[in-house]
Amino acid sequence: MIKLTIDGKKVTADAEATILEVAREEGIEIPTLCYHEALTPIGACRLCVVEVTEGGRTRTMAACVAPVSEGMEVVTNSEKIQNIRRTIVQLLLARCPELEVIKELADKLGVKDTPFKPESEDCFLCGICVRACDEIVGVNAIGFTNRGVRNEVLPPFAEASNVCIGCGTCTTVCPARTFDLERVTKSESMHTFAKEYRRDYCSICGTHYMIPESYLSE
Repeated sequence: MIKLTIDGKKVTADAEATILEVAREEGIEIPTLCYHEALTPIGACRLCVVEVTEGGRTRTMAACVAPVSEGMEVVTNSEKIQNIRRTIVQLLLARCPELEVIKELADKLGVKDTPFKPESEDCFLCGICVRACDEIVGVNAIGFTNRGVRNEVLPPFAEASNVCIGCGTCTTVCPARTFDLERVTKSESMHTFAKEYRRDYCSICGTHYMIPESYLSE
């Protein structure tokens, strides 16, 4: 166990923990978009950025991938950090102006509009669906394609995946709730394991999933 300070509060933490994990254990809120407890953190969205002082040197770090260390001093909500997060949210608001999760973040940070050119995307490229398909399901049916402003999540070569098992994990973990299985299967149904599966929706949460046709008649 090691000792560190977060927002002036002295805490004790496991040496292998990250700043984000320790902060959440202490009830300190740090916003995230690309983080999921069941997946390996990658620090892509940078919303969890914090100020870290070690050995007299202060720098900004992504809390979800930054390990804690003895004597570390962390500031999670300074004006500098708030300004960084506001800029990130302005970029996200320009890309996905209609997504509720982005609107909620903007509201929390006091972001009313964005100086950047507006678009109309429904995916902010957090990569959670891609990592879930790889790390949890283990089939790699989807991934990032193209580069820069043309980057998007699709099956290889943007063709119907021949390895997708229709589990719906990608749609379940999507923080925007906009990822659709049809992007992967390219159809309303699929054949795998010698069975016919049809895309359906949960009547409670609206999540998409594939269900064997035989189940529908039972």
